[in-house]
Amino acid sequence: MTDLRRGWGTYTPPLSARERFNRIMHFQSVDCISHLEFGYWTELKEDWMRQGNLPPQLRRSDGSIPDDAVETFFGVEQMEHVDARLGALPLRPVEVLERTETTITYRDGIGVLRQDKASGTETIPHFLQFPIRDRESWLAFRDEFLDPARPERAYRADEIDALERRSRASSSPVVTDLGSYIGRIRDWTGFERLALLSMDDPDLVEEMVAHQADLALSQMPAILERGFIDAAGGWEDIAFNSGPILNPRFFSERIMPHMSRVTRLLRQHGIDIIWTDCDGLILKLIPLWLEIGVNCMFPLEVHPGNDPVALREQYGRSLLIRGGFDKYALWEGREAVLSELKRIEPAVAEGGFIPHVDHRCPALVSFDTYCYYIWEKCHMLGWPESTIKSFAFYERWKAL
Repeated sequence: MTDLRRGWGTYTPPLSARERFNRIMHFQSVDCISHLEFGYWTELKEDWMRQGNLPPQLRRSDGSIPDDAVETFFGVEQMEHVDARLGALPLRPVEVLERTETTITYRDGIGVLRQDKASGTETIPHFLQFPIRDRESWLAFRDEFLDPARPERAYRADEIDALERRSRASSSPVVTDLGSYIGRIRDWTGFERLALLSMDDPDLVEEMVAHQADLALSQMPAILERGFIDAAGGWEDIAFNSGPILNPRFFSERIMPHMSRVTRLLRQHGIDIIWTDCDGLILKLIPLWLEIGVNCMFPLEVHPGNDPVALREQYGRSLLIRGGFDKYALWEGREAVLSELKRIEPAVAEGGFIPHVDHRCPALVSFDTYCYYIWEKCHMLGWPESTIKSFAFYERWKAL
């Protein structure tokens, strides 16, 4: 096993978060391994706030508790995001159709009719109707929301100048968009209709995928030519606990050729750390993504069967990992947390693997257990104990 951690003081001054991220993702020696996380469920943040574990000043004037503020409280390094404006634009005003004591029924900014709980535990919304049903509705949706020529997408010259200055000067990793090539389409059609369309009208699905790639290729050059960018990240969420929602052959034949046009552009501009956020069991998709240059798996949920240790053995240095710490261990307490950290530590020490919870930290995780996780994880990553003690969470945890 190769341990790339050289220890604090090896580099004078210590590496910046940006330098550290880039070096670890290229299997180079570092002072310590990057300390990243993936946010928190709203219910968990509210519980911790109510229990007095989070400082009240973390709450914004609108009542929300932003993830980045909580992460900073735990000493988590942050990323700088450069938005390529690849989403649906412009969004419609939300239209509330019915409000009861328990539910809110509304049509969201892209025309999805949905019903959410009015309060309490966050759950997956109940979707009632989706805007894309067939070719006619796709063309209407495309023209309203996905027109590359929309003025809302264009960057002004002063915005590009500011982007260049900010991305050049940042001490945090700078990340831009990879885009979404089937996950968002699932959001627009609904899962059931997407599954049917993939069989009944695969050409239409591929047309939607191709348009997403065309949109990305029209938007990205302005960002890539002026920005100093380290990585690109996308979003898909197209897998269940048992595997992808569509046949891997469909991905290979209808989706990957269009994604590859975008990853090729990114790599032409020197961006060789590329991930897409996909939950569920992704083992059948990993080789397809690797083939087109999506080389980082995130957040790599362990419970469905994605084992980061086994994947590192299988793919070696061709595979990068962000995540891979089983969130279920946080519900089981300190002993389970330590066991999971020890399980993944050898793979982490080899490089190319930044460990963190394999999704947003879920509800009902005790503050003590999470603090213990941060404490032990940062020690494993090679952070000096004096630095870990300087993180804001430590004083509150020590007082428990």
